[in-house]
Amino acid sequence: MTDYTVGEPIADTQAPAGPIEDRWDSRRFGAKLVNPANRRRHRIIVVGTGLAGASAGATLAEQGYHVVQFCFQDSPRRAHSVAAQGGINAAKNYRNDGDSVYRLFYDTVKGGDFRSRESNVYRLAQVSTQIIDQAVAQGVPFAREYGGLLDTRSFGGVQVQRTFYARGQTGQQLLLGAYQALARQIDAGGVEMHPRTEMLDLIVSDGRARGIVARDLVTGEVTTHLADAVVLATGGYGNVFYLSTNAKGSNATAIWRAHKRGAYFANPCFTQIHPTCIPRSGEHQSKLTLMSESLRNDGRIWVPKQPRDPRPPREIPESERDYYLERMYPSFGNLVPRDIASRAAKNVCDAGFGVGPGGLGVYLDFADAIERMGRPAVEAKYGNLFDMYERITAENPYEVPMRIYPAIHYTMGGLWVDYDLQSTVPGLFVIGEANFSDHGANRLGASALMQGLADGYFVLPATLNDYIARSSFPALDPADPVVAQAETAVRDRLERLLSVRGTRSVDSFHRELGHLMWDHCGMSRSAEGLRKALDRIPELRAEFWRDVRVPGTGAELNQELEKAGRVADFLELAELLLLDALVREESCGGHFREEHQTEDGEAQRDDERFSYVSAWEHGEHPVLHQEFLDFEHVHPTQRSYT
Repeated sequence: MTDYTVGEPIADTQAPAGPIEDRWDSRRFGAKLVNPANRRRHRIIVVGTGLAGASAGATLAEQGYHVVQFCFQDSPRRAHSVAAQGGINAAKNYRNDGDSVYRLFYDTVKGGDFRSRESNVYRLAQVSTQIIDQAVAQGVPFAREYGGLLDTRSFGGVQVQRTFYARGQTGQQLLLGAYQALARQIDAGGVEMHPRTEMLDLIVSDGRARGIVARDLVTGEVTTHLADAVVLATGGYGNVFYLSTNAKGSNATAIWRAHKRGAYFANPCFTQIHPTCIPRSGEHQSKLTLMSESLRNDGRIWVPKQPRDPRPPREIPESERDYYLERMYPSFGNLVPRDIASRAAKNVCDAGFGVGPGGLGVYLDFADAIERMGRPAVEAKYGNLFDMYERITAENPYEVPMRIYPAIHYTMGGLWVDYDLQSTVPGLFVIGEANFSDHGANRLGASALMQGLADGYFVLPATLNDYIARSSFPALDPADPVVAQAETAVRDRLERLLSVRGTRSVDSFHRELGHLMWDHCGMSRSAEGLRKALDRIPELRAEFWRDVRVPGTGAELNQELEKAGRVADFLELAELLLLDALVREESCGGHFREEHQTEDGEAQRDDERFSYVSAWEHGEHPVLHQEFLDFEHVHPTQRSYT
């Protein structure tokens, strides 16, 4: 699938003009309101209960809307946000170390390699300070200094300490805070919660999103749910690579089905590699485990200076170690952005200096930190992460260095949205990792939690009000042909998956797809590799529909059927991701084209030709719409962290 056409440019028409620091206030004031008594008449569907979805559902219900919410987990608390470890950014400047809203804005635009909208990023930085106040009021147990003040630490790509944290459980604690707000509304009747239920299609009537088709994962029942607006908070698509740090259930079905109903998909090739993950241990493995970026505050990354050095790490003297990030990037050291740290690890391993099985690992060493701070202090900061590492690897990181290697972690691409977080389908709002809006070509560490909660608690509740106030909603009958067609399409697809009765498991197809994606569209990409993968994926997809084996029926709990539907969507999404990577003939952030690099191996952007957001319209031949980026405040330069 290399055939595509270039359509009309697309523009974000909702971001106000004027000084950037005033734009969000201007937009909120210009937004129409809905009378509290009238909100009760409107139903809003929210799909997903992670930080973005739970905070949105709770807030919209608090406003008075009737929220109908869905998650495929057995409890909203099991959403993948629970796995986030290291922290959440906010421009509070509690350390008095030079931080500010503007600096967080600047760091985020620069960290994203100048491929994000200034208006959205500045708003995110502004709202960040409110998130911490909200979370503290909910009782989130952030780490505190001896005197009782909230503690902060550094993350990659910055030179200030703006990351608030709860040991290595920040995502879990923030999700519990959002969940208790959601649970309050479930109990009050403001939220109608549907756990173990998966969205399988979007209902679009008269050009507007008016509902979803969903399947009960326990009984297999397929039902339609109608509303006045639909909010997708379903996370990213990292599992297209099979091995990632995402939960096994994380999938792209909701956003992909919405894309096929008219929502443009933006920057699908912008995927993030996290530099500190436990290396894979063999072909049997089904997922990878993240080691928090916070570990790079006190851990030092190194490899032996001697290629394929067989000695245990403690037998290698300091003079024979290469602390390569500290050598290459002295100003930021081990805290360079994720894309840079990941490529540096790949390069030293490719050159033969890697450690562990297959030479696919580098050391993350805490010996200096333990000597400087003492083991009790290190345990207090990182104890649960060290315990997790030891349980998985049977190695004690207090005594020997951790072994780490980059892995797929996050996706900066997602459904295109405007400043109001509304997609190209009116009435379909997309929040959190499911949209593309804030991080450009590389997300800074600790900014995912910030974006999810900013969208859910503060941005969406203001902009969705405006949509409801300005729209009329004629009654939509469940028997309407549009509704019936969507439900029939879902049933037919499920039956088709069950009827193949082939010889290969769903996982075998997913694993082969993941190998293709990692080898040809992972940390390093080339035109030759991308074309090779684009040639193979249509063949693999045809084999899937000809030879996949899905046992059981659709009228029961059937996890193979769930997986089959998700992998079928990955087999389509992967093709668009590869095409986007092929078309974008530059290197920027996590998108590294081997043909486009500086003399010292850094990403080389092409601002003249590619300073735009790629917004893809679905079709037999995809249509590329370009949203050209305008930089008034942070002018694009070659990123330097030396």
